[in-house]
Amino acid sequence: MMYTLAEIATHIDAKLVLADEQQCSPDINIHSLATLANAQSGQVAFLANKKYLSQLSTTQASAVIVSPDMLAQCTVNALVMDNPYMGYALLANLLDTTPKVSEGVHASAVIDASAQLGNNVSIGANTVVESGVILADNVSIGAGCFIGKNAVIGQSSKLWSNISIYHNVIIGEHCLIQANTVIGSDGFGYAPVSGQYKWHKIPQLGSVVIGNRVEIGASTTIDRGALEDTIIEDGVILDNQIQIAHNVVVGENSAMAACSVIAGSTKLGKNCTIAGLVGINGHINITDNCVFTGMAMVTKDITASGVYSSGMPAAPNKEWNKTNARVKRLDSLTKRIKTLEQQNENK
Repeated sequence: MMYTLAEIATHIDAKLVLADEQQCSPDINIHSLATLANAQSGQVAFLANKKYLSQLSTTQASAVIVSPDMLAQCTVNALVMDNPYMGYALLANLLDTTPKVSEGVHASAVIDASAQLGNNVSIGANTVVESGVILADNVSIGAGCFIGKNAVIGQSSKLWSNISIYHNVIIGEHCLIQANTVIGSDGFGYAPVSGQYKWHKIPQLGSVVIGNRVEIGASTTIDRGALEDTIIEDGVILDNQIQIAHNVVVGENSAMAACSVIAGSTKLGKNCTIAGLVGINGHINITDNCVFTGMAMVTKDITASGVYSSGMPAAPNKEWNKTNARVKRLDSLTKRIKTLEQQNENK
């Protein structure tokens, strides 16, 4: 699949500026994207981070997506727009070569007679679709998936391979779920048996409700609610290997990076950003528009929007040992300071 520079400029809403109007043409064919450092003729690169500015003068790309303030330093054809990273995203979608999840309904798929399949549904090999399932128009399900009883998947949603969707789970429209994810597994509900080192399992009677345009990364787990539902609202994006516990609510358009976890019954507001390895305690409320940096530990309600951090960055081992030793002496130092303050007051 190839497009001319002129067609690409129109598609991403950029201004095309030719490096040399005598020798360059808006009809140059483009077949793919590449980085500034590795791009060759027939490819488009982009500059969204000034860290890579030095590569702009040496790139062999046929064109580069740049912001207006970088145009003067661009020695090749330029696609000029205020947000080059968005231009890259739009062009990546245009040139996307990702294969379809599945083609048609594979002969080895096991589909209960009561399941309702919309128009143009595709289901991959060895997938199981149980009774009462509703798959809307243009749903695509990859190989080896399990769709449990009475689950509902909205139109144009796409599931890659080996995904398990438990009973009664509802997934909205235009969602994308990556391989090996599990949605609707039991929440971590157990009652301790008095006087014994034993646990009594509590059936998880709620479900999971996922809104529209939600994207979920590989090997992520979203537990069903204990009584009410776990809810992932519209526009949420979840990275790989995330754990969302029972009865959590993730607000609209929030984003979570890999290996972060939210414990049970916590409500995360809208437009929040959770970096990698963040741990969020259970039974708390977090307001809209919060950002938590990597390895933050959130243990109580957050009522004011803003940026929150608590993780300790890596340091040379000797430096870290010294810091840790000083931290351990803080209690005794605090007591000494209080003693000195009292002695000073008594003078």
